[in-house]
Amino acid sequence: MPAPTLNREILRLAVPALGALIAEPIFLIVDASLVGHLGVTPLAGLGIASAVLQTIVGLMVFLAYSTTPAVARRFGAGDKRSAVSVGIDGLWLALGLGALLALAGSLLTPTLVALFGSTREVAEQAEAYLGLSMWGLPAMLIVFAATGLLRGMQDTVTPLWIATAGFGANALLSWLFIYGFGWGITGAAAGTVVAQWGMVAAYAVVIGRLARRHAASVLPQRDGVRGSARSGGWLFLRTVSLRLALLATVAVATAIGTEELAGWQIAFTIFSTAAFALDALAIAAQALIGRGLGAGDEPFVRRVLGRTVAWGVWFGVLVGAAIAALSGVIGLVFTGQPEVAALIQPALLVLALAQPICGVVFVLDGVLMGAGDAKYLAIAGGLNLIPYLPALILVAVLLPTGSAGLAWVAACFFGVYMLARLVTLGLRVRRSEWLTVGV
Repeated sequence: MPAPTLNREILRLAVPALGALIAEPIFLIVDASLVGHLGVTPLAGLGIASAVLQTIVGLMVFLAYSTTPAVARRFGAGDKRSAVSVGIDGLWLALGLGALLALAGSLLTPTLVALFGSTREVAEQAEAYLGLSMWGLPAMLIVFAATGLLRGMQDTVTPLWIATAGFGANALLSWLFIYGFGWGITGAAAGTVVAQWGMVAAYAVVIGRLARRHAASVLPQRDGVRGSARSGGWLFLRTVSLRLALLATVAVATAIGTEELAGWQIAFTIFSTAAFALDALAIAAQALIGRGLGAGDEPFVRRVLGRTVAWGVWFGVLVGAAIAALSGVIGLVFTGQPEVAALIQPALLVLALAQPICGVVFVLDGVLMGAGDAKYLAIAGGLNLIPYLPALILVAVLLPTGSAGLAWVAACFFGVYMLARLVTLGLRVRRSEWLTVGV
């Protein structure tokens, strides 16, 4: 029967992808706790350095999203040699971008840290961590592209094992360098960089075997690198629009007040946690949609679209119900303060109501990425800001405080912005322009 088979295919890709997604934040928490035992000043420095690194890495995640559909299309068409080759071209693009970012970042580290206006002691710690961590950027970008290659080949299990081993090694090496060698916060950066390049070595072995098995070239092909850059450029612009929305939201929450900003951080943390599972579903949609279009199987693509959207809705309903049920105690878990719990509860209820919408948005994003519809995603990203930014400005002008102010910020982001994304993505999939079959 086709329905159970498709369900199994979605689960086969989504479950390991979820494991790989949650491995990173778990080991980042471990890394932060190791540095935290050095004192408040090193931990504050790590916070600044991490903010810079996460911004850069977040903007570069398009390397995975652009590689997956390109590989999946060729895989679906039965041309595995070409699939592996175009994925390897993505690796070369990642290496080039990473080298440029590492060089520029190492030179600009003092300037980037100074933008945060911290004390001299905190700035020194941040510079020590960030300056060394910049040399791990090429490795992290290569890991993104390699993960996209394997996802396109319908393999999400290998990235899970490499991610788990890599982040585990990161924690062990950081402990050794920080406390065994006495390197302080620099030891944490060294452990991360060594682990990142170790992950690259593991991917090199795996992808090298794929290349030999399918007689694919490991040398960069000009057309392939150019195609990856073109698609990646559009997805980069899409990511920039998302970052602008997030930064604008944080700016308004900051203007309302310190307690409201802290409350928004808790609400957004809950949103991000729920998003891991939805991201895993979107990754499965990317791989299956790309494969189906490459095989010229439009009915299969339509079934994947319908099934993953349905899963997104139901997951959103379940998660929304859980958030609503726990909305009164989530603040206590994070802070232990009843007044904070009361402050954020209305915002959490807004988030709970919006979860089914978020579920569909994440899935449709993955569907259009899998179809290689990167240009439209970039355009839609700009269009989504048109209703959102005025709504956010209105809240900033009226500047309501307390739980009402935080609830209005949540209504803007989880309501206006996510609804705008739902409309732009939904209108696209109702048409047929994105359904371009073949390689």
